[in-house]
Amino acid sequence: MTIEIPQYGLKAYALLFSRHGSQEKFIQSELDWIVSPSMKKKIFSLLVRAGWIRKNSRQTYSCLRPADAIRGLLDFRVPDIITRAEKTYAFTRSSAVEIWSDFSYMQRGLEKSPYFIKVLKKDISYWKAFFNRNEIPHYTHSGGTIGEFVIMVPVRAFSCVEKNGFEVDPLEETRTYARSNDAYAYALGYIRKKYGA
Repeated sequence: MTIEIPQYGLKAYALLFSRHGSQEKFIQSELDWIVSPSMKKKIFSLLVRAGWIRKNSRQTYSCLRPADAIRGLLDFRVPDIITRAEKTYAFTRSSAVEIWSDFSYMQRGLEKSPYFIKVLKKDISYWKAFFNRNEIPHYTHSGGTIGEFVIMVPVRAFSCVEKNGFEVDPLEETRTYARSNDAYAYALGYIRKKYGA
């Protein structure tokens, strides 16, 4: 898993990779003559946290291959990260259809992977901070970007159930939503077959 990094981090990664490739180990002093000590610590911390380099020992590091680092930018992280949230949520809309249909309906690909999540209006600032902290692009009501992102649907109250390890809209609410669009016909058929009516 890698996450996006600012330009200064990308340039530092490019320098380290061009000198050492992905096999050779290096130490932080590589950047001594280029940046200040505090900036050097910031760069190494960023690159390790973002997954572009790995720490091998107390003092040595190595670069990921560029192909692996770039591919990692498109990893699906939301399903794992959301389980660490401290506030109530429910996957809703097409995300709920995915979960209730045991993923027989999929709305995502590497190029576009939206998650629709119902949250309480009073918790919206928590969720924005949560997704920012985890570097997940997020929007309220609508929006989009390349790769994975979250659309938050703020409401005053909602109910949810646990399904496949996720909090999700109740089955009947999901069925009603699935009936609203022919794109969900296959998933709705699967849901009817598995759960009845």
